[in-house]
Amino acid sequence: MEKEDCCETQLIDGNAEFNVEGLENFMEKVNFVNYGLSYAVVAIMGPQSSGKSTLLNHLFHTSFREMDAYKGRAQTTKGIWIAKCVGIEPFTIVMDLEGTDGRERGEDDTVFEKQSALFALAVSDIVLINMWCHDIGREHAANIPLLKTVFQVMLRLFSPRKTTLLFVIRDKTKTPIERLEPLLREDIQKIWDSVPKPQTHKNTPLSEFFNIEITALSSYEEKEEKFKEEVAQLRQRFFHSICPGGIAGDRRAVVPASGFLFSAQQMWKVIKENKDLDLPTHKIMVATVRCEEIANEKLSRLTSDKGWLELEVAVQAGPVSGFGKKLSSILETYFSEYDKETVYYDEGVRNTKREELELNALHFVHPVYTTMLGHLRFKALESFKARLEQSLHKREGFAASVRSCTRSCMLEFDHGCADAAITQANWDASKVREKLCHDIDAHALSVRSAKLSNIIATYEKRLTLALTEPVESLLEAGRTDTWASIRKLLKRETDVAVSEFLTTIAGFELDQTTVNTMVQNLRDYARNLVKKKAREEAGKVLIHMKDKFSTVFNHDNDLMPRVWTGKEDIRAITKNARSASLKLLSVMAAIRLDEKPDMIENVLFSSLMNGAVAVPSSQGRSIKASTDRLASSAWEKVSPMDTLITPVQCKSLWRQFKEETGYTVTQAISAQEAHRRSNNWLPPPWAIMAMIVLGFNEFMLLLRNPLYLVVLFIVFLLSKALWLQMDIPREFQNGILAGLLSISARFLPTVLNLLRRLAEAAQGHPTPEAPRPAYSQPAQIFRNQTPQPNTVSSSIPESSVSSSDGGVEYSSPNLTQRQGCAIKPVHSKGNDLVSNLPMTAEEMQSQLVCSGCRSILLYPGGATNVCCALCNTITPVPPPGTEMAQLICGGCRTLLMYTRGATSVRCSCCNTVNLAPASPQVAHVNCGNCRTTLMYPYGAPSVKCAVCHYVTNVGMANARVPIPVHRPNGTMSSTSTSAPYSQSQTVVVENPMSVDESGKLVSNVVVGVTTDKK
Repeated sequence: MEKEDCCETQLIDGNAEFNVEGLENFMEKVNFVNYGLSYAVVAIMGPQSSGKSTLLNHLFHTSFREMDAYKGRAQTTKGIWIAKCVGIEPFTIVMDLEGTDGRERGEDDTVFEKQSALFALAVSDIVLINMWCHDIGREHAANIPLLKTVFQVMLRLFSPRKTTLLFVIRDKTKTPIERLEPLLREDIQKIWDSVPKPQTHKNTPLSEFFNIEITALSSYEEKEEKFKEEVAQLRQRFFHSICPGGIAGDRRAVVPASGFLFSAQQMWKVIKENKDLDLPTHKIMVATVRCEEIANEKLSRLTSDKGWLELEVAVQAGPVSGFGKKLSSILETYFSEYDKETVYYDEGVRNTKREELELNALHFVHPVYTTMLGHLRFKALESFKARLEQSLHKREGFAASVRSCTRSCMLEFDHGCADAAITQANWDASKVREKLCHDIDAHALSVRSAKLSNIIATYEKRLTLALTEPVESLLEAGRTDTWASIRKLLKRETDVAVSEFLTTIAGFELDQTTVNTMVQNLRDYARNLVKKKAREEAGKVLIHMKDKFSTVFNHDNDLMPRVWTGKEDIRAITKNARSASLKLLSVMAAIRLDEKPDMIENVLFSSLMNGAVAVPSSQGRSIKASTDRLASSAWEKVSPMDTLITPVQCKSLWRQFKEETGYTVTQAISAQEAHRRSNNWLPPPWAIMAMIVLGFNEFMLLLRNPLYLVVLFIVFLLSKALWLQMDIPREFQNGILAGLLSISARFLPTVLNLLRRLAEAAQGHPTPEAPRPAYSQPAQIFRNQTPQPNTVSSSIPESSVSSSDGGVEYSSPNLTQRQGCAIKPVHSKGNDLVSNLPMTAEEMQSQLVCSGCRSILLYPGGATNVCCALCNTITPVPPPGTEMAQLICGGCRTLLMYTRGATSVRCSCCNTVNLAPASPQVAHVNCGNCRTTLMYPYGAPSVKCAVCHYVTNVGMANARVPIPVHRPNGTMSSTSTSAPYSQSQTVVVENPMSVDESGKLVSNVVVGVTTDKK
């Protein structure tokens, strides 16, 4: 069986230095701290080389170093050594002290002996005193100095505990122990009596300090077996030594095992400083230090506890269910460990340090508890908000909803606080609860204010809708009962709104004062709304007066428009219209929401309708000024706050009103006069009778010669033709002088042209009339962007380009007659277009607009100036190579010609600036029905055939490549880029528009045929 290690360690070396690290290692090896108070300490003292280590090794199975007798007698143990007693219960520690009376330290060096003896008495429960048997009874025996030393140091301990002194008599003789024990006790008493004692212990017996036990052992060298047997018997006395009745002495000052290191270290420190050692105070000090160390260690472990850290993180994220139980369990774990580890220390110190531990631990966890309460408060507040909103959506009363939601939320908060409560603390959550109540009240007040504001705004809006337009209508009507109707309307709508308002806010349970204030504010709002509207309408009173005047003046009692035939009494009508307008002015002069009589209407009618506004003479003005009732800034019996238009303003408005409506009256009078003149175009009856009598012969002459009637009829037709041809009414639109000049300039050419046309018509060769200025022409986008090539005559069906998507639509009506010059057929070969074109390139190949009468003039190529046949104005021809374009004026609808490339064109008639469009492109497509090639503006989605009226959709399969429609010098290319066909095809080409004799735009279409020649 392997021998158990006793872990001997030097506790204090020969130089009196305490081995802290060695003691720590010893305690860790033997697991000393777990024994609490269940341990005993045994020390041995005695002369040097008296066999102390040998006795301990046999008695406690230790392995202290022993003296080798063969090498001589010398000091073996230096300082103090400590070891574990093997096989002894309870746990026992043995200390082997350096021997006394050694020659190594000398005769006078007894300091360490006393220090080690005092340390042994303070720490040990049992002190073995090893002495020789032959020294008993001797006056100068070796044990006498040792006992004196023990007794002297014992007195340095304040309130020392009772220690067992076990005298081990070595190498006993034949003298029985019963004979030796009285002698030894007598010697011990003599030594005690001889030791100087303090006054307090002058008469204190030895038994108060020591339990004296005596035993004897045989010689180890001579009777080794007997020695071992006796040692074995002595060993049995150390079992259960600390139990009641055991060999150990008083254990009142025993330090718990966990505090042994600190206690021993502090004792040796005090002993080295040569101070008296107060064991009770030392015990308190050790308990204080150790309990504080244990408390700090438990608090440190608490701060790093995994469960606590997880709980802290969880609380930061939100409320944790079972927070109080979890935290209480964690705290209780460390508090229980503290109690377990400090149970053997002084109770007062232990409890004090436990309270400090609880205080520090609770202070450490309190912020998390506060955060938990904050989460509970926030959760309860949010729950209150959600429940209140749901309750209000269910149309429940506001006050009842607030009470119900508050009650449920506070109950929920209280349950949460109870769940978060910690058993180790009595924390009060009343402040958080009060804050929650305050937050709930604040939110409820905010919601109530918002709800009431919305309700008030709703009813104010309803009042606005119910009052604004009716009040405006009533004020514009300007009747006698206008303000009575407004008051009645205001009262009715306000009462309805107030009644519904009171019903709506009944659930808020407001105090009566607040309700009355809100109702009064609502009534004031309606009243102020009427006042505001009245002020707005008063600002437009002049407009309303003129509208009223116009309505009454221009319409009869049945509201039918008046026709001024001369039978109407304009004076009376004017007076009625002005009276109605003045009545309107009197209505808008002041606000009459209170039923108080006023004289505004009487004052206005007496002052204005009776001509009191203007007085011709200065004397009259001075007299009138003294009696003018309108010469004031306020109305009688009307508050300035209710005044909308002051008397002075009424007077000024009336004067302005009469000035602005005077023109209407004048126009009516003029219309009557004109009507009378138009109805009196016949001469007087007497003149008619005179004409009949005096012209009887001429009348009979006409009856006898009908040729005269034919001549008169022809003259009438010619005059009518000249009237229409020269457009006499239009010429006089710019003035009589300008009209006469224009007619005189155009009269002779027009007559000659008319006679020529009649002559040609009689011969069967009518000549197209020269183009006339276009005064009213519809604007067509495609036409207005084309140039002006030669116009020709044709009679072909309609051709059009249309767009189903709302794009441009172009139509050419059936043509019967067109203006132009004489033409002759020209044929081309191949795929060239064969059409009716001008005779030569030099004849009538260009045209321009007359700068005088705006007529389109045709001229031969090469001419530099062109003289108009109508107005004789000479217009310069643009330089050769200049490409011309035309458009319709957006102001006067006149056809304008301009140089291509210009961005804008100013009309010479109305000075309107017109934006010039970009040049378009045209493309070809085959008719889907008759296969006729049609020309259309590039980009149109469909084309309507001019022959069969079939609408062909434009696509890439049947479309031709687009070609520009313009060429230099105003010519247009008619060459198609499409592939040749195997048979001839009819081609329709549209030329630019021109103006016919009636002044309308007409299209010019040329028809040709293609051949299949290459």
